Amino acid sequence: MDDYTSFGKGITGKELDDLCVNTIRLLAVDAVQKANSGHPGLPMGCADFAYVLWTQFLKHNPANPFWQNRDRFILSAGHGCMLLYSLLHLCGYKIPLEQVQQFRQLNSKTPGHPEFNLANGVETTTGPLGQGAANAVGMAIAEQHLAAQFNTESHKVIDHFSYAILGDGCNQEGVVNETVSLAGHLGLGKVVYFYDFNEITIEGKTDLAYSDDVAARYRAYHWHVQEIDGHDRAACAAALGAARDVKDRPSIIIGHTTIGFGSPHKAGSREAHGEPLGADEVKATKRNLGWPEGAQFLVPEAVRTRFDEVRRKGAEAEAAWQGTFEAWKTANPQKARLWDVHWKRELPADLPAKLPKFDPAKPQATRNVGSEVLKALMSAVPQLIGGSADLHPSTKTYIKEHGSFSKTNRAARNFHFGIREHAMGSILNGIAYHGGLIPFGSTFFVFLDYMRPPVRIASLSHLPVIYVFTHDSIFVGEDGPTHQPVEQLASLRAIPNITVIRPAEAHETGWAWIAALENSSGPTALLLTRQNVPVLDPNQYPNTEDLRKGAYVLAEDPKARVTLLASGSEVSVALDAAARLKTDNIGARVVSFPSWELFEKQPEAYRKQVLGSVRRIAIEAGVRQGWERYIGDNGLFCGMDRFGLSAPWQTLAKEFGLTGEAVAARVKVWLG
Repeated sequence: MDDYTSFGKGITGKELDDLCVNTIRLLAVDAVQKANSGHPGLPMGCADFAYVLWTQFLKHNPANPFWQNRDRFILSAGHGCMLLYSLLHLCGYKIPLEQVQQFRQLNSKTPGHPEFNLANGVETTTGPLGQGAANAVGMAIAEQHLAAQFNTESHKVIDHFSYAILGDGCNQEGVVNETVSLAGHLGLGKVVYFYDFNEITIEGKTDLAYSDDVAARYRAYHWHVQEIDGHDRAACAAALGAARDVKDRPSIIIGHTTIGFGSPHKAGSREAHGEPLGADEVKATKRNLGWPEGAQFLVPEAVRTRFDEVRRKGAEAEAAWQGTFEAWKTANPQKARLWDVHWKRELPADLPAKLPKFDPAKPQATRNVGSEVLKALMSAVPQLIGGSADLHPSTKTYIKEHGSFSKTNRAARNFHFGIREHAMGSILNGIAYHGGLIPFGSTFFVFLDYMRPPVRIASLSHLPVIYVFTHDSIFVGEDGPTHQPVEQLASLRAIPNITVIRPAEAHETGWAWIAALENSSGPTALLLTRQNVPVLDPNQYPNTEDLRKGAYVLAEDPKARVTLLASGSEVSVALDAAARLKTDNIGARVVSFPSWELFEKQPEAYRKQVLGSVRRIAIEAGVRQGWERYIGDNGLFCGMDRFGLSAPWQTLAKEFGLTGEAVAARVKVWLG
């Protein structure tokens, strides 16, 4: 075996920087080649900038990846993840060389795109292009809000930047346009993008489909814009310094780079984007960069020594902050207590007692009820923040006592995301990734389609984001089928690790919010009605707290021949149908079934007891898909098998057989 221990020994200055940058490049090249899969081009092209950022500017401590005041680094162009893994390994995070060598292999900490919580130092799950760029803006919003809450004139305990690397693909995705528009409007000065402008995508040169004046676009969005040679490390450092000095605007550094830099035959081509260079080209690349051709996964000792400095500086930075933090705690004991509430996600033990009471004589839309519940909870849970995609008059999620987050009021807790559902979802994820806050966002349920990518990523990343989806069924009425979400409920339930809750009425809505706040291991979607629904009388139905079990028996009948399972507004339909069946001597149990996911977490004995042993009918103003799990292939489903119509909701209920009278009639025919 060849001995490379002396390679690079004794070099200093620019030659040492070159050696470090080429180490980053060639770790990526070797990992992709070994896996026979991956994207070597971006790590090779971005290595100069990333090296400058991570060694000179990024405030981080590999010994404590969860330090609250660290800078955040997001690789929005997640396909280039070997850039990140190489940096994490060199800086001393828990990515040993063996994990670099296991790139894209089963159960490794170096998967094909970065995954949050899989490896320390990976701040976000990225891959769908543009998501990471929006996450960075969410992190910057969190930083600004927490700084306003906790910093004093004497002590700054929250003061950090969010950096993101974007590729050509990110800047073509619509979510980035939505996000940078809002970031510019809010004047988020601690966001810094580096745009890896290599002009290559999978199909070839970007001019096949893309000729934007990106600099002009960002200037129009009120960003600070710089344009540099992305391989000029001095220019990278100067641009980063200038970006950090801009306080009133987010910044983008447009770095002109060569994809696959260093590869003699594939640099600047689509072949360097998403496939291994090939054994011969790997050797040629190493030869071209002055590297030993036979060396694989080589990290020269001089490089390790250089990155030892990064670890030392990081530890010193956190130690200095810790001193500031301790002095701040002593001077501000009330804020220090609030700090723990925020960062440990503490909830008041008496939170259920803070839920408002509702009059059974006054039917209410659960969206209206939700507003009253949210008002009470925001007073009790200071880390709860959120807003809507320009719909708060309809979703009822603006709580006026807490103000509007803006350039001049960073402490406010209501956000105006504008008509930007995709950005809203991705920004909420960024806030959750950051930590210290519980974010929520709201829109009409049908517009879930505009924000499905971040909902999926939140579920994959176990992010405790709360979604308030109102106008939850065909009963939005006159707006018609374009706004009536017949299929969204089934499609949302199909996403792993999201908890979907569709409360039946006012008291269940309060418990649904409690369940959402208690869920710290994934997102929760609350589905609320536009139309008024009956309020259950607590004297007759005292067990609405059992919403937290996902399903519970609302009305029992010892002589039951059927069990009616229903969610949301259709629970009142089920109760009406049961009363009508009883007049025909047909006993019916009624089960309120707000959440399949919560129900599946209950013991088997409880689930059997709730479902019962008699024949089952499901009632829901959506498509049947998935209900077979509970009613069987031969169970009766009363719901939708088509798109809706434009008409008053009461008319639609009759048209589609979603009244107590219609359901009772179908059950009688079904029973024969």
